[in-house]
Amino acid sequence: QVQLQESGGGSVQSGGSLRLSCAASGYTYSSYYMGWFRQAPGKEREVVATIGFDSSVSYAESVKGRFTISQDKAKNTLYLLMNSLKPEDTAMYYCAAGKAFLRVTAVQALDHGDRAFSYWGQGTQVTVSS
Repeated sequence: QVQLQESGGGSVQSGGSLRLSCAASGYTYSSYYMGWFRQAPGKEREVVATIGFDSSVSYAESVKGRFTISQDKAKNTLYLLMNSLKPEDTAMYYCAAGKAFLRVTAVQALDHGDRAFSYWGQGTQVTVSS
């Protein structure tokens, strides 16, 4: 029932920007807390940014000040604006939805990572060249 589809990935030079989108369907968007994750080859999947049930936001230290997570509830869409991209940002980026109707804040979702989320998109590739 819950379906997530990412878009907006691509190849950019170091210092460039990209805006990722996550279109959600099959559920009441406002009842879920959301997040963005990424996974590089040979690395574990890591949480990048989250939005809590209360619209609070939180970021991993590695992207703080460069990335911005936002949402348009009317369009059932989650966004990730990525500025000042670095080669180490190269990864598959995934949109994720958490547990329905749970009062989980962005900080709590960030701290728990994968274990706090139930639904995942297929991912979109981001490649940053030096």
